[in-house]
Amino acid sequence: MDPTPLYLSAKLALISTVVLLVIAAPLTYWLVYYPVRGRYFIESLVTLPMVLPPTALGFFLLVAMGPHGAIGRFWENLTGSALVFTFTGIVVAAMAHSLPYAFQPLKTAFERVDKRLLESAYVLGCSRRAAFFRVVLPNTVNGLAAAAILAFAHTMGEFGVILMVGGSIPGKTKVASIAIYEYVEALHYKEAWVLSLALVTISYLVLLAVNLLNRRGKHEA
Repeated sequence: MDPTPLYLSAKLALISTVVLLVIAAPLTYWLVYYPVRGRYFIESLVTLPMVLPPTALGFFLLVAMGPHGAIGRFWENLTGSALVFTFTGIVVAAMAHSLPYAFQPLKTAFERVDKRLLESAYVLGCSRRAAFFRVVLPNTVNGLAAAAILAFAHTMGEFGVILMVGGSIPGKTKVASIAIYEYVEALHYKEAWVLSLALVTISYLVLLAVNLLNRRGKHEA
């Protein structure tokens, strides 16, 4: 069995999770602590990928990231290369699909921060940006960890969106979930079993870690 698809899945999940947290944490802070007009509409848009069929989301992303789409044209003007059917393209797609899985735990964690801590920080002269780094983030470590774990696990098992945007290019966009589908289609059940068991093991460990974090968070509360 070729281990490359599993490696690509792990690489994709790691990179997309790191970048996603850098984007999702400030976005969540802005929505939770700032008087944002139309906040519920924005939150619904952010969490929409959670209920949208992956193939539908993948189609929308394919159009937007294609050579005639706004994102695709911007990327091609910036780098001189296409975005779809590349590893970078599936990173962007994975981030879009996993955003709700990072946003929800972060929102819960940010809302639990004692408002008196923030008020004290403002009284002492902290700006909102400084309060984010000095007060909110240090007090939401469990939430950040849960967001990272859920986003990583969700990306590891992603199929529809990745297939639509990246196709199945060996060594570039053929991740483990796509490889399993192709093994089954070719009646190579042994290889499909090995990859499936690897993903099951990873998923179980991820859920175990999230449950342990939730239990620890309840004890600390």
